Amino acid sequence: MGGDGIASFLDGIESQDADYSYIPSLSDELVLLILARLPPSLHQTLRLINKHYHALSRSRELYNIRQEVGIREPSVFMLVSGEPCWWALDPLLGSHRNLPELPSDHCFASGDKESLCTGTQLLVSGKEIEGLVIWRYELAANRWFRGPSMIKPRCLFASANCGAVACIAGGIVIGQNVEVLDSAEKYDPARRMWEPLPTMNRRRKLCSGCYMDNKFYVIGGVDESNRDLTCGEFYDAERDVWILIPDMMNGAPCSTSRSPPLVAVANNELYSLDATSNQLKVYLKGRNSWRELGNVPVKADHSRGWGVAFKSLGDELLLIGLAKDPSVGHGMMICTCWHDTQTNALHWRKLGSNGNHMSPFVFNCSVMAARS
Repeated sequence: MGGDGIASFLDGIESQDADYSYIPSLSDELVLLILARLPPSLHQTLRLINKHYHALSRSRELYNIRQEVGIREPSVFMLVSGEPCWWALDPLLGSHRNLPELPSDHCFASGDKESLCTGTQLLVSGKEIEGLVIWRYELAANRWFRGPSMIKPRCLFASANCGAVACIAGGIVIGQNVEVLDSAEKYDPARRMWEPLPTMNRRRKLCSGCYMDNKFYVIGGVDESNRDLTCGEFYDAERDVWILIPDMMNGAPCSTSRSPPLVAVANNELYSLDATSNQLKVYLKGRNSWRELGNVPVKADHSRGWGVAFKSLGDELLLIGLAKDPSVGHGMMICTCWHDTQTNALHWRKLGSNGNHMSPFVFNCSVMAARS
């Protein structure tokens, strides 16, 4: 039975308190091995079989097994305009589910937020009435938890999932005066702790982050004098220093009315989406320059780059936004792209569209590799 068949069958089960005699008795070890090989989007439904399966599907051991056997099906977490809850998209099955309601105050719910994934946690940063906070969604528990707070809480920062940790850098602190930061931190999901990183070469806000060549890159942004930054820099963990890359954005304007640079990494190559021309570009590392690859099927220029999700999805790029296709109307387009570096051809795969039934404006989007 395929993934869709399992989901359809289990959707009809109403109570996790029921025990069904036709389910054969399996050892916990074997059940965990089976669950580990199923997409995370099915785990929520499998918990309805009985209480014991529910406990096993929430165990830390399940995600340890997924890591050991190298299973990394990603999950995409999104918050879309007009929707009260976050939802998780399974790119393999093309299905999505709502996350539990985030138990924040009304200030956090209605304000700007930033998100990143690391391990099996989704971190959402925003402002509550009492100040900046982080809410943490844990996949195994299917619950939201408060904290932990950054060492220096901030907004408009760069972030990236960097293997076993997540890194953030730059941004602003709002007090009596707005301070543009050059500080950086890393988050260890196993210990649920933030640790400081060395100071960057430049203060920057509205910047973007990515993970390439096993290094955390921070690109573009605006400095403390509101001047556009075309440089980038990366953190060299072995030397514990930041290395500056002059003119990494090649003089491309990135004024404060536009979104931070839309960048993503696939197959260890860096890509950018130009929010003025809808052009996809690839970074030529040896030349410190960019090559145009072609147009994308969404209107990234509709709101000057805001409301568009452009993310790393393993060997592919994930793109979500207002569809160019007239048949979709004014709805959302969800697609992936694989770049053949030998021929420079772009191979697009449409995952779905929501017609006019859902706003195409994406407030937040983050990808979880579903490994511990």
